[in-house]
Parts: sequence; C-alpha cells; structure tokens
Amino acid sequence: MTNGTDPSYAVVIPTLGRPSLSVTLAALADAAGPAPERVVLVDDRPLTDCGPLDVAVPPSLRDRTTVLAGCGNGPAAARNTGWRSVGQEWVAFLDDDTVPGPTWPADLAADLAACGPGTGGSQGTIVVPLPADRRPTDWERSTAGLATAWWITADMAYRRAALEQVGGFDERFRRAFREDADLALRVLDAGWQLTRGARTTLHPVRPADRWVSLRQQAGNADDVLMNRLHGRHWWHRAGAARGRLPRHLAVTGCLAGAVVAGLAGRPRAALALAGLWLAGSGEFALARIAPGPRLAGEVRTMLLTSAVIPPAAGYHWAAGLLRHRRAAPWRPAQDGSQSPTDDGRPVPAHR
Repeated sequence: MTNGTDPSYAVVIPTLGRPSLSVTLAALADAAGPAPERVVLVDDRPLTDCGPLDVAVPPSLRDRTTVLAGCGNGPAAARNTGWRSVGQEWVAFLDDDTVPGPTWPADLAADLAACGPGTGGSQGTIVVPLPADRRPTDWERSTAGLATAWWITADMAYRRAALEQVGGFDERFRRAFREDADLALRVLDAGWQLTRGARTTLHPVRPADRWVSLRQQAGNADDVLMNRLHGRHWWHRAGAARGRLPRHLAVTGCLAGAVVAGLAGRPRAALALAGLWLAGSGEFALARIAPGPRLAGEVRTMLLTSAVIPPAAGYHWAAGLLRHRRAAPWRPAQDGSQSPTDDGRPVPAHR
C-alpha cells in the first residue's frame, strides 16, 4: 500500500500467457518502493485457447492481483478492461515481456508525484539489451526501436481522469501497434501534458522466427486508421518513423506490371519492369543486411522476406483502406455526443 503521500496507482498487464509474465511479476514484487494497490492481469488469449493462466504470482502480490478475461480482442481492449476495473488515481501499464527495474515502484512514485495537475501521463525509459559480441539482427534492431519510441505502453502511466475523458484506448486497434500513439495524441488534444519519468524498465528481445518481419506488415492497416483519425501529419506529432510504404507500393507495382506485361505478350516491358522489381527488392534487402551481423541464416532471411514484404505491406494497406473507410477524424467532442465506429457502433464520448 501507499503511505498516504505517494500517489495511488494500479498496474495493468495484458498477457498472452507468455512465460515471461512470471518474470515481470517477480521483478515488480522484488523492486523497492510502494507496491501497487492493485495488479490486474488481463488474459487476452482467444476463448478457444483459454485454460487457466499459467503464472507464478509472488506472495507479496497475491492479495492484490486479479486475473480478468480479455477474450482475444487485442491489447487495446485488454487495457481498457484492466483500467476500468480499478479505482486508483493512476494506472501504470506494463507489457508481459518487460522487467521493471530494481527501484521501479519508488521511481514511479517519484515520477507521479512530480506530475502537475495538468499532466495526464508519464512514460518510463525502456532499455533493450542487445548482443555485445555482434551486430544486432533485423528483429533485434526493430525491438531496440522501443527504447526511443514515444508513449509506448510497455511502461506508460496514465492519470485515470485523462483516460476517462478520452474514453480509453480505441479498440479498433487489434494489434500491439499504434494503439498507444493514438491514445497519447487524443490525451494531448484533450489538453493534458505527457512527461517522461526517471524509472527504467528492461524489454528483452523475444525469440522470433524468420517470418516475424512479414507478420509485422499488418501494422500498415493500423497506419491507415491513424491517418483517418489524426490526419496525414500524425507521424511528426507522435515521433514515429514514416516507413517504406511508398517504396513498397512502387516495387509491388513493378512486379504486378511485369506479370501483366508478360501475359499481354510484351516481353520487353515485362523484362524492364521485372528488372525494376529486382532492383527495388535488392536495395531493400541490402538496407536490412548491411547494419546486421551478416550471418548466413540472417542473410537468407533478409533475402526471402525482402522479396515478400512489399506486396504484403501493400495488401495490408489496401485492407486497411477498406476496413477503415468510414472512420471519422478524431475530435474532442464538446457536447458529450458519441462518435460511431467503423461498423456503426457507438464508442465512449470524448469529452
């Protein structure tokens, strides 16, 4: 419990049942400082895959830890389920593969105590450990980007009043991507400030197969929703990298054009377009290989995925355009009215 002068806070952790969750909770329990008044674990596995959550809750946290069902609706919905179940002034969000620092609770308490009444959120510092004996792989570099990202919910505390005012996370973001940037922009638009605290959280690189970068292309659909909600310049406001989508579309267009030209009996055009596709794919592969360890397996993975990522990115972008075609721009509502989602269902009013 807090000592009466520390800000009251709860910790919410959405989880897919990863073994790392037990490590997260053990680090939280062992860390110095005022313990959270509540710990909410939101089991976001699909209902068809939901047995008992296999997690070791440390004895010091058992009397304040609750497990809720997230039903596989994604991390945004899971975090909403978590924060709406508690009543503390502050809600600290952690991921189930993070390791809070040894003084995390004390540092969090100091970070929150330093927040003025107009501060709606406080971000922790993320540290991603990378190999010391070689260059990082493409996946490791991608994970390392979390260390410089803004407002990521791997370690982000929000004031309950700010969450209530903007309606929490937008549950149309079904992946762990952009839901944190969207919430932060809405909190800022509502007049709150966001700060960076002094606490530190470790984010190890998760094991991944060679196709992880291909699966990440689903985020292009989320970027479409961000464009709809916040305009095309949201990248600058959120400190996000623009990415290679325009080049991916151009490369994919060359590939499609080569196929069409070949079927139409125009071999010269087909050869020229195929050459442009090969050059574009090769440039992309080299851009990923050059900063990496250049191990044989990594090079093979980069060559394979660099050929299929551009059309995958284009597919998910087009799917996002279709899925979110009716999404209206975000505006802080002045009259308390509700705004419709893509399928016409109301969402909490943005007051």
